Amino acid sequence: MDTKTPPAPPAGHGENERKILQRDPNPHIFRPIAFRSVTAKNRIMVSPMCQYSATDGVANDWHFQNLASRAVGGAGLVFVEMTNVEARGRITAGCMGLWNNAQRDALARIARFVKAQGAVAGIQLAHAGRKASCMRPWEGGRGLTPEQGGWPIIAPSALPFGDGHPVPQEMDARTISSVIALFAASARRAREAGFDAVELHGAHGYLISSFLSPIPNRRDDRYGGSFENRTRFLLEVIDSVRSEWPEEKPLFVRISCTDWMEGGWGIEDSVKLAQLLKAGGKVDLIDCSSGGVDPRQKLTQYPGYQVPFAAAVRARAGMATGAIGLINSPEMAEQIVAAGHADIVVMARAFLNDPYWPLHAAKVLKAKIRWPPQYERGDIS
Repeated sequence: MDTKTPPAPPAGHGENERKILQRDPNPHIFRPIAFRSVTAKNRIMVSPMCQYSATDGVANDWHFQNLASRAVGGAGLVFVEMTNVEARGRITAGCMGLWNNAQRDALARIARFVKAQGAVAGIQLAHAGRKASCMRPWEGGRGLTPEQGGWPIIAPSALPFGDGHPVPQEMDARTISSVIALFAASARRAREAGFDAVELHGAHGYLISSFLSPIPNRRDDRYGGSFENRTRFLLEVIDSVRSEWPEEKPLFVRISCTDWMEGGWGIEDSVKLAQLLKAGGKVDLIDCSSGGVDPRQKLTQYPGYQVPFAAAVRARAGMATGAIGLINSPEMAEQIVAAGHADIVVMARAFLNDPYWPLHAAKVLKAKIRWPPQYERGDIS
């Protein structure tokens, strides 16, 4: 990261908020940030993290404790894991769903508790596409056969994700339209459940991502070929979701900023897409991840390896971004936001390791925050 580059103006902030933030003595990651009518108390987001533990797509006590503990732990934004818009779109039989009201009602309990802790309650809507119908990771993660309970899957093109994965059915125009409508229906249920923010999962080779990338998308119709055609599905999903998601509430989009493969989607495509979304006015933040589109990808992971993507999108598109990827120390998280590389830090493994990461980070960075009163005796100086 180039810390000498002047930070881009904070995306989405008015002049009054800029002045308030400039006077805030807290470290940057502990300063509030507003997206439309929703204000997060800090810039630390719990990334959507699959738990593979639902039954028929319904959240249970495991999901409640998992997300509740991170909200109690001080995160400003807490997102429910990848939640699928239809049963066919689950990665595994244990994945979450929001295609019926029983699933909505189970999630409403989580949303209420997260908000009661002062955190923004968010949910990631998704469809696994050609990466659906698999075993759980701890069972091997391989594609399921019909004898093992596997189900038919869909994708832009009839290309399997890799060896041992089922061949998807290529989506026709009717299937595309029906799936777009399913995203809208799930957005409506997210609204009814009381969530503050929605993120669309357009990364990691799942359905939206596989439309964007020319590697899995080999179509020759209006949804394939050119950049404009390959982005059409995402843009139509955004329009559909916005028809059910309140205008005053934020919509995030997670993308893979690069496929890490020659001939695939790259950072220039990501910047161009971000510019389109910025101009459209319906998306508030790009969650900048990478990879996952093809098992042949070549990448080296290290702390902060994806931060330059967030910095590039933010600077060149004027769009708020989230930085993600092995961000594990308070000092690294603070540097990312203070230098203007991203507006928020999106953390996964760090929260699996420590549900109370923000409380402990505040002590390291000498931030002035309030612990939950029930836990104040644990605030040992």
